[in-house]
Amino acid sequence: MSEKMIENNRVSVIGEVISEFTFSHEVFGEGFYILELAVNRLSDQVDIIPLMISERLIDVHADYRGKTMEAIGQFRSYNRHEGLKNRLVLSIFVREFTFMESFTDYTKTNQIFLDGFICKEPIYRKTPLGREIADLLVAVNRPYGKSDYIPCIAWGRNARYASQFPVGSRLKIWGRVQSREYTKRISETETEKRIAYEVSVSKLEDMIPEEA
Repeated sequence: MSEKMIENNRVSVIGEVISEFTFSHEVFGEGFYILELAVNRLSDQVDIIPLMISERLIDVHADYRGKTMEAIGQFRSYNRHEGLKNRLVLSIFVREFTFMESFTDYTKTNQIFLDGFICKEPIYRKTPLGREIADLLVAVNRPYGKSDYIPCIAWGRNARYASQFPVGSRLKIWGRVQSREYTKRISETETEKRIAYEVSVSKLEDMIPEEA
């Protein structure tokens, strides 16, 4: 059962370690730490992707900055309480990793596959330049009755296609994990720069249930 669940959420990223470990949380005596990875796009832009790694998987006291790492796992979400609000926090939960001496195939630095359900009505819009965009929130089941809620963004033809799906539709999604900086208004006079993480969709497929 759990192995099948893992198949519905697969991520592989390759990039340069750019931070030391920072403590995130502990579960049953096992500490989990965040490590940041700079992942190159073909467009020369860089995505800063947070990795969630168990202290049982890696020496969290070592400094790996500057090393090239391949990390494989799942894109996970959890709600962090901030005052009276909950904030959706996303990271790649690492199941295995390797350090690489050299790397040249930048078409394979960032790949994700999700099989989940639309849990919020898609938001379709156009940019000032006329580019079509659809925002999706996809629930991907995890073992033991849990789910991860993954924001996805589709463009062009994919955006038009995705915008038609009702809540509850099952989709298969292929794409990449990307980071995006935005400004959050805290009060009338105060703003704060934040980073959002989402899946940029390159391909999607509607899993229409077979009739009995």
